[in-house]
Amino acid sequence: MAPKRSPETDARATLRGGLPDRYLTPEDLTTLLSVPLETVYAWRKKRTGPPGFRIGKHLRYEPAAVHAWISSLSEHEAA
Repeated sequence: MAPKRSPETDARATLRGGLPDRYLTPEDLTTLLSVPLETVYAWRKKRTGPPGFRIGKHLRYEPAAVHAWISSLSEHEAA
């Protein structure tokens, strides 16, 4: 039986350091924000939506960046 590794010695934990469990897809944003998929792509094209990035041909969003973008919209509305 292999000994249990502590989080400090687990190489995967080191590589993961600070990364979210899962990046969001455009479809995740449509569900989260209750908007059509076309709106998410229009935001990207106009550079008005949350910052996204590509992994190969796949578009992904970092959850913290989406949260920050939503917070900035809320702050802008309050001003």
